[in-house]
Amino acid sequence: MSNRTAIQDTDAVMMATNTQIPCPRCNQLINARAHYCEFCGVDLAIAAAVAERDILPPEEAKADVPLVPEILVPRLGDYLRERGVLQEDDLQRALAYQREMAVKGQAFLFGESLVRLNLIDRETLDAVITEQILQLQAALHHANRTLEARVQERTAELQQALRRLAELNQLKSNFISNISHELRTPLTHIKGYLELLHDGDLGTLDEQQKKAIEVALRSSVRLEKLIEDLLQFSLAVRGELSLNLDRVDFRQLLRGARDHYASRADEKGVHFQVNIPDQPLNVDIDEDKMAWALNQLLDNAIKFTARGGSVWVSAEIADELVNISVVDTGIGIPDLRMNEIFQLFHQLDGSSTRRYQGTGLGLAYVNRIIDAHGSQITVNSEVGRGTRFTFALPLYTEVELPPPEG
Repeated sequence: MSNRTAIQDTDAVMMATNTQIPCPRCNQLINARAHYCEFCGVDLAIAAAVAERDILPPEEAKADVPLVPEILVPRLGDYLRERGVLQEDDLQRALAYQREMAVKGQAFLFGESLVRLNLIDRETLDAVITEQILQLQAALHHANRTLEARVQERTAELQQALRRLAELNQLKSNFISNISHELRTPLTHIKGYLELLHDGDLGTLDEQQKKAIEVALRSSVRLEKLIEDLLQFSLAVRGELSLNLDRVDFRQLLRGARDHYASRADEKGVHFQVNIPDQPLNVDIDEDKMAWALNQLLDNAIKFTARGGSVWVSAEIADELVNISVVDTGIGIPDLRMNEIFQLFHQLDGSSTRRYQGTGLGLAYVNRIIDAHGSQITVNSEVGRGTRFTFALPLYTEVELPPPEG
């Protein structure tokens, strides 16, 4: 099981049981959905982010275990001298003999040199070597026991870290969800009064004032979309991406996308085309979520395509599948960065002066929706030439039963 899977499984259990978790600052048990700790008053989103950064400390220094050759292959001469079997003079004599014979091309092990010089008999030499082997075996058993204990200790530490990361992830997800809900109410009021002003219900506006209101309205619509992205994704992260499947003619989604994005593409000077087949495209999907995913792909395609470019969406039947494609002639995606586009809160241009705005949540959530429908989204792109997103859904076809006999 991967670390990521373990965290997701722990997160799912926590949500199912509504288990309280410790505050990252004061360690008192708190409601996992709270914004602030009721004991120390800390902002839980900030505390969770800080604690997550510190939860995995830098790699620890190696234990002070001298892994030198002498541990594995002790020096036989020193061992014999320490045991009183060999004197220092005899030791130096045997070493000199060993070097001399090596120069002559007759290399001997040190023990063999001792026997040849009659400084030790074969029986004593074998006994000393056997004793060393037994000591090494005992040391190996001890090292194995120590290693097993260390592995168990590190495993327990890792499990604790995973549980802690799951708790912190829960806090962050809850914060996103709660703040998204709370932002909706004031934004609804702002948008409502802007519409009243724009329509002249609160008094006549001159042209300059009306243009200013239109700019504010467009910004409020964009802000509303960003809040919706945050809310939808927070539900997916918390395991609440449930599908309400129904049989839908996918052409309905294509017509809706055409009606929604035609004027926007026209304003930007982008050629927009929706290819809708004549035959029904009946599929079992969650219509709202799939429409959201399709619109997100089109929104990105138009956003990243310059004036004079093209965006088109099509659906074709092949091998009992409906293949949906969203294609643009926009800026494209570098091959080396293709795996980044579905990452959370990530944009290829992460600078403060980036040209294209957004939260970096859209494609991540699109990927979740397509995956939940049992499909997989694929991307083909070339820098400066454009991008193609494709996915397939099983086509539902009526089975004609033979007429009853007789």
